[in-house]
Amino acid sequence: MSTEENKAIVRRFFEEGPSKGNLNIANELLSSNFTLHVPLPVSPGINGIKEVITSCRAAFEHLNVTIEDMIAEGDNVTARFTAHGIHKGDFMGLPATEKTITMTGIEIFRIKDGKIVELWGEANLLGLMQQLGIK
Repeated sequence: MSTEENKAIVRRFFEEGPSKGNLNIANELLSSNFTLHVPLPVSPGINGIKEVITSCRAAFEHLNVTIEDMIAEGDNVTARFTAHGIHKGDFMGLPATEKTITMTGIEIFRIKDGKIVELWGEANLLGLMQQLGIK
C-alpha cells in the first residue's frame, strides 16, 4: 500500500475510534494479531485499544482528537495529535473534576496489508494530570 493509503487508514482510525467512540472500527482496521504499546494498564491486542477508547470516552465528555501532523514512510505512519474534552468521569483512579482538558501525544502505527498491526503511543499524561489539579 502507498504511504497515502496508510495515512488514510490512520486518519480514519482517529476519526472513528477515539473521536466518535466507534469500537467496530478496531475490528475493521486492526489486524487480528495487533500489538499495542501504551502507558496505560490495558489488555493486549484489539481488546486493549477498545479499552483505551472506552475509558477515555467515559472519562472525557465531548472527547475530540485532532491530528496535527502525519508523517509516513514505508509501513509506518506517525501522527501527532491533540485531544480535547471535559473531565466528567473517572480516569486512572481520579474522579471527575469537570475541568476542560487539552492533551497532546504522538502515536506510531505499523501497517501491513491494509491493517494496523502495531501501535506505539505516548501522551503527555503529566500535563494532563497538572490540568486536572494533581501535583
